[in-house]
Amino acid sequence: MIKKLSILIPAYNEGRTIHLILDRVRKVELIQGIEKELIIVNDCSSDDTVAKIQDYMRSYPEFNIQLFSQDRNQGKGAAITRAIKECSGDYLIVQDADLEYDPEEYNLLLKPVFMDNADVVYGSRFVGHHPHRILFFWHSIGNKFLTGLSNIMTNLNLTDMETCYKLIRSSIAKGIEIKENRFGIEPEITAKLAKIPKIRIYEVGISYYGRTYEEGKKIGWKDGFRAIWCIFKYRFFK
Repeated sequence: MIKKLSILIPAYNEGRTIHLILDRVRKVELIQGIEKELIIVNDCSSDDTVAKIQDYMRSYPEFNIQLFSQDRNQGKGAAITRAIKECSGDYLIVQDADLEYDPEEYNLLLKPVFMDNADVVYGSRFVGHHPHRILFFWHSIGNKFLTGLSNIMTNLNLTDMETCYKLIRSSIAKGIEIKENRFGIEPEITAKLAKIPKIRIYEVGISYYGRTYEEGKKIGWKDGFRAIWCIFKYRFFK
């Protein structure tokens, strides 16, 4: 059913912590002996992100890592689009280069694939018993608003549309024409997945170890307004 999982990492100025997330991904043992493929897209970082990744690749040559670089900074969405084109796994999942999401939970998202041949599995930060770092009240309100608005437009009942962890059958992801270059990719993908006939979408609870802006968080209020526009745009227009 699934032999290889492609793990897509968009990276921008993550030189300080990139080795830590690579360690966590490398150490994960996937259920049913699933193979891992790591696709990293450097979004024209201005720090030593590339050098740190190359050092890591030399230290662990047996770990299947492929590194690609954008010729200019284009945003997270553009990096994910590039990674989707380059990956070869049966399913794919996006892994942010920071430490907010736990790769050990890939297996939680894979379970609906084996149990019910799921096409898409969202990892929700707002359901279940998993740890959730307490940070910004207005961020949580904004997330719930965006998720609710998205659900109205798509007729889905997600609890966390904006989650990074979206496990998607690669053949489906490769068939989606992604337009958004920044954080608007989340509502865009959700809207386009919802339009696919007979698609099987699941959601499972995951942990969330959020970062503050001082620790490197990049999303801002402008991205929230863009997300609102994208929710309407990709519901009513191709």
